[in-house]
Amino acid sequence: MEKLYTFISWIFFFFYWLFISTITIRILVKRKPVTSTVAWLLIIYILPLIGITAYITFGELHLGKRRIDNVRKILPSLILWMEKLRNLKCIFATDNSSVAKPLFQLCEKSQGIAGVKGNKIQLLTTCKDSIKAIVTDINNSRSSIEMVFYILKPGGLVNSVIEASINAVKRGVKCRIMVDSIGSWNFFHGDVHNKMREAGIEFVESLKVNLMRFFLRRMDLRQHRKIIIIDNCISYTGSMNMVDHDFFKKKLNIDECIDILVRMEGPVTAILGIVYAFDWEMETGQRLLPPQPDFNITPFKQKEGYITQIIASGPGFQNELIQQSLITAIFSARKQLIMTTPYFVPSDVLLHAIRIAAMRGVDVIIIIPRKNDSFLVSWASRAFYTELLEVGVKIYQFEKGLLHTKSVLVDGQLSLIGSVNLDIRSLLLNFEITIVIDDKSFSNDLILIQYNYMLRSTRLDVKKWNKRPLWHHIIERFCYFFSPLL
Repeated sequence: MEKLYTFISWIFFFFYWLFISTITIRILVKRKPVTSTVAWLLIIYILPLIGITAYITFGELHLGKRRIDNVRKILPSLILWMEKLRNLKCIFATDNSSVAKPLFQLCEKSQGIAGVKGNKIQLLTTCKDSIKAIVTDINNSRSSIEMVFYILKPGGLVNSVIEASINAVKRGVKCRIMVDSIGSWNFFHGDVHNKMREAGIEFVESLKVNLMRFFLRRMDLRQHRKIIIIDNCISYTGSMNMVDHDFFKKKLNIDECIDILVRMEGPVTAILGIVYAFDWEMETGQRLLPPQPDFNITPFKQKEGYITQIIASGPGFQNELIQQSLITAIFSARKQLIMTTPYFVPSDVLLHAIRIAAMRGVDVIIIIPRKNDSFLVSWASRAFYTELLEVGVKIYQFEKGLLHTKSVLVDGQLSLIGSVNLDIRSLLLNFEITIVIDDKSFSNDLILIQYNYMLRSTRLDVKKWNKRPLWHHIIERFCYFFSPLL
């Protein structure tokens, strides 16, 4: 009996270490960033059962077999569509400003599409103005309404968007809405969802959480884009979810939620339509390519229209393009770099790029909320402040609520606005969208908004920051340990 027990123990011991060794080799072969690799290995060797389960679940980018098959099917059609689009020479910009040129070259090389000109773009900075504009465009829609959001939360002003969409369907307009399963969990378990379906609105619960497939797809992968496309002519994107902030802020116990949304007309809408078509077919298998644009897609004179590029990220798109784009924009800065983000947990390469910009003499400003809705991210962010402040980066903490705007402004010329937070999840994992605008007049509007944020913020003083309590250091370092995994 004792020999049998010893034999079973050795068998268990052998397979236990074989399993751990296999996971270790897999982590090393994947060539993750060193900080992420070390964090995973520490968790696995300190807490083997929890660490291995966590890695299998969250450690790699498993999209799921069905979605991967759908992505493979749509790619040839997307390539053909873009080849036809490239024949419309009149919509593509042939020249960019010196600060924007490296980024536009990167995007064209990576995505196969150059920046498009002749776009009309309007900045919307309040929830009320944004929803009012959306409702007006929906009421005037004739053929199609397409939306994708991380959060759709009925109530308040959002109800007017819902009613306008239902009325549009009654007029014969095709309405398709795709929202994230986790972000809109309450919506899918409420009565409004059923009411909209019964009215004829098509819904897709993107990246649905399914415990039966827990180990077959990464469950924390999220659809984080914010997109509206109306009649393939008008589009919206930015940082705002489909929520009324007056309702949403009560749940978060904050004074105000600050967002930016951009309304666009012109060729850029066609590019955005391709991103939406990709996401829709990935989830449903249904082909939804937008119609090929014609010469009337450029209703604005070149001198009046903005030069614009769309950057999409997520599984199936160019790997790490969002992070590469941010780094390219940062290294293009010569005078000033202003960044706003609610979540600041940068990768090592992004952190180094920001520090180097400051050391080159660039006026680097980062605006973040003093408080946000994530305890772990909030404290992990603070772990980066010291090394940024020491090289001259100016950090402003927004005092008047949750600053949810995600924006980058380079030398008062190049603007980036979208759904991307400056954290690992947005940079390397989630489905995100960013609009890039090469125009000084647009940047002038954006910088006024950013300066307004600064007026409502408190600038960190490096001397006072270094005198913070010891227990702050401890919590910061503990949360920083998890930063590669956030």
